Amino acid sequence: MKESRLFQFSDQIKIEDLGNGIKRQLYDFNGQLMMVKVIFDKGAIGSLHHHQHTKVTYVESGVFEMMIGDKKETISKGDGFYVPPYEIHGIICLEPSVLIDVFSPVREDFLEL
Repeated sequence: MKESRLFQFSDQIKIEDLGNGIKRQLYDFNGQLMMVKVIFDKGAIGSLHHHQHTKVTYVESGVFEMMIGDKKETISKGDGFYVPPYEIHGIICLEPSVLIDVFSPVREDFLEL
Protein backbone atom coordinates (compact mmCIF):
# COMPACT_ATOMS: atom_id res chain seq x y z
CA MET A 1 0.00 0.00 0.00
CA LYS A 2 1.29 3.46 -0.83
CA GLU A 3 2.43 5.98 1.75
CA SER A 4 0.28 9.01 2.46
CA ARG A 5 1.32 12.37 1.06
CA LEU A 6 1.86 15.06 3.68
CA PHE A 7 -0.51 17.52 1.97
CA GLN A 8 -3.60 17.02 -0.19
CA PHE A 9 -5.11 19.80 -2.32
CA SER A 10 -8.78 19.50 -3.26
CA ASP A 11 -8.28 20.87 -6.77
CA GLN A 12 -5.71 18.12 -7.46
CA ILE A 13 -7.82 15.18 -6.28
CA LYS A 14 -10.02 13.36 -8.78
CA ILE A 15 -13.77 13.57 -8.12
CA GLU A 16 -15.49 10.23 -8.75
CA ASP A 17 -19.15 10.36 -9.82
CA LEU A 18 -20.81 7.46 -8.03
CA GLY A 19 -24.19 8.18 -9.64
CA ASN A 20 -27.52 9.05 -8.06
CA GLY A 21 -26.31 12.48 -6.92
CA ILE A 22 -23.23 11.33 -4.98
CA LYS A 23 -19.58 12.16 -5.73
CA ARG A 24 -16.44 11.17 -3.82
CA GLN A 25 -12.88 12.44 -3.39
CA LEU A 26 -10.33 10.09 -1.84
CA TYR A 27 -7.90 12.08 0.23
CA ASP A 28 -4.78 10.26 1.33
CA PHE A 29 -4.55 7.07 3.31
CA ASN A 30 -2.33 4.30 4.52
CA GLY A 31 -3.20 0.79 5.68
CA GLN A 32 -4.77 2.03 8.90
CA LEU A 33 -6.63 5.23 8.00
CA MET A 34 -8.48 6.89 5.10
CA MET A 35 -10.20 10.27 4.68
CA VAL A 36 -12.93 10.71 2.07
CA LYS A 37 -14.94 13.78 1.02
CA VAL A 38 -18.47 12.86 -0.11
CA ILE A 39 -20.54 15.41 -2.02
CA PHE A 40 -24.33 14.95 -2.12
CA ASP A 41 -27.04 16.53 -4.26
CA LYS A 42 -30.37 17.23 -2.55
CA GLY A 43 -32.36 14.01 -2.36
CA ALA A 44 -29.36 11.70 -2.77
CA ILE A 45 -29.54 8.53 -0.69
CA GLY A 46 -26.72 6.56 0.87
CA SER A 47 -28.55 3.22 1.08
CA LEU A 48 -28.50 1.18 4.28
CA HIS A 49 -25.30 -0.86 4.40
CA HIS A 50 -22.56 -2.09 6.73
CA HIS A 51 -18.84 -2.74 6.53
CA GLN A 52 -15.99 -3.98 8.71
CA HIS A 53 -14.53 -0.50 9.11
CA THR A 54 -14.86 1.94 11.99
CA LYS A 55 -16.14 5.26 10.63
CA VAL A 56 -16.31 8.77 12.02
CA THR A 57 -17.86 11.57 9.98
CA TYR A 58 -17.97 15.36 10.12
CA VAL A 59 -20.76 17.28 8.36
CA GLU A 60 -18.91 20.01 6.46
CA SER A 61 -22.14 21.47 5.05
CA GLY A 62 -25.82 20.72 4.55
CA VAL A 63 -28.48 18.67 6.33
CA PHE A 64 -29.05 14.91 6.44
CA GLU A 65 -31.39 12.36 7.96
CA MET A 66 -29.00 9.76 9.39
CA MET A 67 -29.84 6.22 10.46
CA ILE A 68 -27.42 4.15 12.57
CA GLY A 69 -28.82 0.84 13.78
CA ASP A 70 -32.32 1.63 15.05
CA LYS A 71 -31.56 5.31 15.79
CA LYS A 72 -32.46 8.17 13.45
CA GLU A 73 -31.30 11.79 13.78
CA THR A 74 -31.24 14.93 11.67
CA ILE A 75 -27.66 16.18 11.44
CA SER A 76 -26.31 19.38 9.93
CA LYS A 77 -23.20 21.50 9.42
CA GLY A 78 -20.76 21.12 12.31
CA ASP A 79 -22.26 17.84 13.56
CA GLY A 80 -20.63 14.44 13.44
CA PHE A 81 -21.35 10.78 13.97
CA TYR A 82 -19.62 7.47 14.75
CA VAL A 83 -20.43 4.12 13.13
CA PRO A 84 -18.98 0.99 14.77
CA PRO A 85 -17.79 -1.88 12.57
CA TYR A 86 -20.64 -3.91 10.98
CA GLU A 87 -23.36 -1.48 12.19
CA ILE A 88 -26.10 -0.90 9.59
CA HIS A 89 -26.29 2.75 8.58
CA GLY A 90 -27.59 4.99 5.80
CA ILE A 91 -28.28 8.62 4.99
CA ILE A 92 -30.73 10.84 3.09
CA CYS A 93 -29.51 14.23 1.94
CA LEU A 94 -32.07 17.00 2.57
CA GLU A 95 -30.13 19.81 0.79
CA PRO A 96 -26.84 19.99 -1.14
CA SER A 97 -24.28 18.75 1.39
CA VAL A 98 -20.73 17.53 2.04
CA LEU A 99 -19.47 14.90 4.49
CA ILE A 100 -15.91 14.18 5.56
CA ASP A 101 -15.61 10.45 6.33
CA VAL A 102 -12.66 8.86 8.12
CA PHE A 103 -12.31 5.07 8.00
CA SER A 104 -10.11 2.64 9.87
CA PRO A 105 -8.71 0.48 8.42
CA VAL A 106 -8.47 1.83 4.86
CA ARG A 107 -11.44 1.06 2.57
CA GLU A 108 -9.58 -1.02 0.01
CA ASP A 109 -12.84 -1.40 -1.94
CA PHE A 110 -12.63 2.36 -2.72
CA LEU A 111 -9.20 2.05 -4.34
CA GLU A 112 -8.73 1.65 -8.06
CA LEU A 113 -6.80 -1.46 -8.93
